[in-house]
Amino acid sequence: MTYDHQALAWVLFSVFIAVTLAITTWVSRRRHGSAEEFYAGGRLFSPMENGFAIAGDYMSAASFLGISGLIALFGYDGLLYSVGFLVAWLVVLFLVAELVRNCGRFTLADVVAARMRERPVRMAAGAASVTVSVLYLVAQMVGAGSLVALLLGGTGQQARTWMVIGVGALMVVYVAFGGMRATTWIQIVKAVLLMGGAIALTVLVLLRFHGDFNVLLNTAAERSGHGRDFLAPGLKYGEDWISRLDFISLGIALVLGTAGLPHILSRFYTVPTARSARRSVVWSIGLIGGFYLMTIVLGFGAAAVLGSDAVRTSNTAGNTAVPLLALDLGGGAGSTGGTVLFAVVAAVAFATILAVVAGITLASSASVAHDLYASLRRPRGTAQDAQRAEVTVARIAAVAVGAVAIGLALLAQDLNVAFLVGLAFAVAASANLPVLLYTLFWRRFTTRGAVWSVYGGLLPSITLVALSPVVSGSRESLFPGMDFAFFPLDNPGVVSIPLGFLMGWLGTVLSPEAADEARHAETEVRALTGAGAA
Repeated sequence: MTYDHQALAWVLFSVFIAVTLAITTWVSRRRHGSAEEFYAGGRLFSPMENGFAIAGDYMSAASFLGISGLIALFGYDGLLYSVGFLVAWLVVLFLVAELVRNCGRFTLADVVAARMRERPVRMAAGAASVTVSVLYLVAQMVGAGSLVALLLGGTGQQARTWMVIGVGALMVVYVAFGGMRATTWIQIVKAVLLMGGAIALTVLVLLRFHGDFNVLLNTAAERSGHGRDFLAPGLKYGEDWISRLDFISLGIALVLGTAGLPHILSRFYTVPTARSARRSVVWSIGLIGGFYLMTIVLGFGAAAVLGSDAVRTSNTAGNTAVPLLALDLGGGAGSTGGTVLFAVVAAVAFATILAVVAGITLASSASVAHDLYASLRRPRGTAQDAQRAEVTVARIAAVAVGAVAIGLALLAQDLNVAFLVGLAFAVAASANLPVLLYTLFWRRFTTRGAVWSVYGGLLPSITLVALSPVVSGSRESLFPGMDFAFFPLDNPGVVSIPLGFLMGWLGTVLSPEAADEARHAETEVRALTGAGAA
């Protein structure tokens, strides 16, 4: 890393921060203080704008840097991550997106409360959503501190600490002052930057190999050190049956967990109608599909241009494969082109992290204020007064969640946080998805079934991770000196997700109250037609 790289990267970072703060200031001056404006941006976004924002929320730094790095290191096995994230998005689109938009108002709990007793299901769904959001937030912020400090040449403890604090402070400002409207515009800016950067690098990789993808693959296999095995399954996840089962568990959690992530679901409430939601989905399909195809080219391109050993030497997890590829494609270290491309990739990575954490913070503050606070408070004054009080609580919650996330991220910054991402997806798939699907598609589903389903997925997923090798029992564990790893898998999804569905069914069949047929019929009509949707 040269002084020129760092200086240019800092300039681009500063420009992005200035633009996003200007957006937040512009939005906050025009706000009216309503809940609809804070949680859903006033539902004023067009399908194209929301499509870009959805893509921005979904395409994280883990996708841009992590998946490309895994492909560069493990070839075919790394490619499966790209396929998994793409398939996960299709599950969201075809199974829940439009129905959630029609049934809900601001949060996941709105959908469940449409046909259940409101207070217990809001408490349960709100608690699960906040848990998922905080886990995901901590992982993103720790990654932000490590990655950005590394890209800027400061890998020390102090540099990472200030990066975590800086990212946390910015996300609180975006959410507390700008709400959904500012967060959406930041996602749009980020999506444009990310797609632009990915397209530029992909074109340069293909030009390097004269547009022949077959030559690219063969060169990648040759320079990986594994030969043809690089293009076949089994390099990372074929060691024994436990590693294979762990991969299956992770895959299930990634594919199903996306449909239960609160910050993804809240995106469907920012457009005025269900028809707009469908059209925004079409935009997001094109953007997300194109992006994950490009990560495949970038991953194999890094292996072919740099070699897997060079990628591993720079970062054992492969996270710096894309920045190093950009440096080489631009002309190498010390060249103007290399410096510019490297700085652009660093700035895009920073923008990606910042935008994602802002979206997650907004979703968690909405769960605290709209679900937990609204369930516990006693109504006072007019409906407008209650709404203003709720928005005030949401802003305070954004600050509190940000402070908690900063504190936890500082404590965890020396630890391997990959398990936090897997745990967030596993918890979302175990606690949120069963209750969501049962509510939308099962006529007999009851309030007790909903509550049992949420807690029946939430508690086992957290307990199994606490008893897994990621916490104790190996040198890579959180507590390497202790051993209480009774559960052999790193990801609990293969057990906790079926438990979430099982407990929802068990709670329903053991429930003393029958399902409310009238409210189910009303919810069904609303979900399928959009009649009466907010």
